[in-house]
Amino acid sequence: MEFDVGTRLRLIREKAGLSQRQLAQRAGVTNGTISLIEQNRSSPSIASMRKVLQGIPMSLAEFFSQDDLPPAEQIFFRGGDLVELASKLDPTHKGTVSLRQVGDLRNGRVLQVLHERYEPGADTGRHMLQHESEEGGVVVKGEIELTVGEQKQLLGPGDAYLFDSRLPHRFRNVGKEVCELISACTPPYL
Repeated sequence: MEFDVGTRLRLIREKAGLSQRQLAQRAGVTNGTISLIEQNRSSPSIASMRKVLQGIPMSLAEFFSQDDLPPAEQIFFRGGDLVELASKLDPTHKGTVSLRQVGDLRNGRVLQVLHERYEPGADTGRHMLQHESEEGGVVVKGEIELTVGEQKQLLGPGDAYLFDSRLPHRFRNVGKEVCELISACTPPYL
């Protein structure tokens, strides 16, 4: 039986609660690209398909798996269930950064919750982040230097932040121990 790429993409996109336009915007491709793939009028390259799937997010292996998708209604998550997203950071970031997402973004979820971990010296990249969201978080362990626009603050355990993510921002662990924080972003960024 031949694998139906178009139907699979449409079903996954709809389960993620995304329109063709929203997926195209997230993936950095045209609306027409998504439409042509879903109609099986275009056979995308592996590189193109990987780019499209980054907008969901989903790996190629998950996409081509014959298994059904796990239920989107999952409420409770074990540590091993969290999805690692740090690979989507600026490639110039230093040190080990882990951004683990709670659940997935299907069913039109507009809240992204992350468990973030920064090794000493790690940062989110030389270039400041900027995206159409609001985000906030609480430092659980260690210290993190947060720069938002022209403001810079060193935050420790129990300290928190909340800001408009359209402002340029950067996270950096300037301490000598691992920093962990729990954050939320709406709408989702990574």
